Amino acid sequence: MLDWLNQFIASFGLTWSDVLIGVGLFLATSIGGLFAVAFILVRLPADYFSESSVRNRQQRQTAYGWAIRVAKSVLGVVIVIVGILLSLPGIPGPGLLTIFVGIMLIDSPKKRRLERWFLMRPGILDSINEMRRKHNRPPLILDDEPTSPQG
Repeated sequence: MLDWLNQFIASFGLTWSDVLIGVGLFLATSIGGLFAVAFILVRLPADYFSESSVRNRQQRQTAYGWAIRVAKSVLGVVIVIVGILLSLPGIPGPGLLTIFVGIMLIDSPKKRRLERWFLMRPGILDSINEMRRKHNRPPLILDDEPTSPQG
């Protein structure tokens, strides 16, 4: 069995150290991604997705506010792409939750509606609220639950 495995690894031009580095990166990205997403979702205010929550709108009018919005949107797009990659079979990590965090960073007119629609996918809101409960945080509050992101 071990000879077959050695031949298989060698057929790709790899060594055992290459394989171990790959496994280490695999584990580090899986665990690191899970912790990063969990950290962000647990730290959100419970009313983040509520329309009644108060947001600072004056900062949006300044050049600094616009620069922050653009930077956050670019970062959000990158995170969504990473989340899509993590959602592919064979690639470990919290793909759907990573996509969700990326969407939260993107500044767009229909963002709130898309976020709430995404939260209503089976198991997403329950998973987030379970994480929040384990860290003594209140569950997320949603005002309305749309059935689709359009409209």
